[in-house]
Amino acid sequence: MAVGACAPASLPVEVGPAPTSTASQAPLDVDGRPGQVPRLTYVKPFEVLEPGSRTVWPGTGERLERDGPVLLNLYAEDGRDGTELQNTFRSAPAPYTMTESSLGNHLFEALEGKRAGARVMLTDTDTDEGAQVPVLLVVDVLPTRASGTELPGPPRGLPRVTRDELGAPTVRVPRGAPPPQDLEVVPLIRGRGPQVTEGQVITVELHAVTWADGRVVESTWARDAPPRSAQVGIGALIEGWDAGLVQQPVGSQVMLVVPPGMAYAGTKNPLAGETLVYVIDILDAHRPVRENEKKKD
Repeated sequence: MAVGACAPASLPVEVGPAPTSTASQAPLDVDGRPGQVPRLTYVKPFEVLEPGSRTVWPGTGERLERDGPVLLNLYAEDGRDGTELQNTFRSAPAPYTMTESSLGNHLFEALEGKRAGARVMLTDTDTDEGAQVPVLLVVDVLPTRASGTELPGPPRGLPRVTRDELGAPTVRVPRGAPPPQDLEVVPLIRGRGPQVTEGQVITVELHAVTWADGRVVESTWARDAPPRSAQVGIGALIEGWDAGLVQQPVGSQVMLVVPPGMAYAGTKNPLAGETLVYVIDILDAHRPVRENEKKKD
């Protein structure tokens, strides 16, 4: 694989009764830009007088659909002392399905009707060894497919890409055409997010075929296949990915035609001699948070 599969997502922090439309009466501020760890400001210990949820900011992307994919960044604190309970910013966003069984009733209700790009705050309680724990949970809703400006198709002699109504790509390699000797980077959709930089963790949907016969060798668009996450630009991925994805805007869809020398040549991988065609939707890119970088109040 070009990219390592992300670790199985743990369920969001489980909290008590379904949230209401208002948050606790205690003052609670949420700061931080999209893509960054939220910073919560409140007087400790925080007391949840009434479970609730509120929208910190609305999203402008596609609306979440029941049974559809959901990609979330989650950050939770113990309101008693600010202890971190959950933080996907340390690793990678967590994929779910927009159902009660996947998200839990409480988070599902808070996310109903939300759009990609939204940030939602939940306050509730949990029990730990008989003690009531005030749980403060911030959820960022990420896109699950590329969106932005549609660009002209690939130059003549390169594969063509079509997409179904859900965004899943199909790649058609030109019959009889020789594969390019150098890496081809063809943006298909230009996203509106920041550019990917070296060392960031990228989360992507991908679809890969061989140039020789168009055989699908990898795809996250299959049912129950989650997006993939890995650090880019540090040698953890094949060279074609490192060279082709750095500086691409988040939200983009990019086609990479990767010659063997920038893929698996010289390895025991079954694809060692293949030119590979990847269609990649860049869903998220962030610098992984280190243990000492999240300071508490």
